[in-house]
Amino acid sequence: MAVVGPGAEAGLPWWALVAVAVPAAGLGAWTGVRIGRRRGIRDEVLEPGEKVVGTYTVRPPYTEHNPPSAHEGPQYQLRVTTHGMEMWERSVLLWRHPWRELRVITDGPRLRVHHDGNEAGAMLFQQPGAVQEIRRVARQYGAG
Repeated sequence: MAVVGPGAEAGLPWWALVAVAVPAAGLGAWTGVRIGRRRGIRDEVLEPGEKVVGTYTVRPPYTEHNPPSAHEGPQYQLRVTTHGMEMWERSVLLWRHPWRELRVITDGPRLRVHHDGNEAGAMLFQQPGAVQEIRRVARQYGAG
């Protein structure tokens, strides 16, 4: 018998547990490396002294025919920094604008971001309260 948790035992031999644990550990390590690589790519665009305030998952503008695998992570993310906003599609920077050039508007559950008189994005977020958080940070750092 194998011990599963405090006071619990399973009727599986040790080799059956190892057969499940090794692939799970490998998948976890692989996913961790991908996340670290993506974070490294994103951090390369930061200016000296710039800090990340928050990263928010943006719902895709349309439903994909084949949704991404869970290990790929969110497709779109808005990253808010002390200098501005960045929109990412996984490891690809779609746009980056400083606060002083942005106008950030809340429209119910949506956040509308304007740059040079044009709408850079209208976003819905996964996290509840993200719109108000981002608007508060935008005001703090000087966006209109």
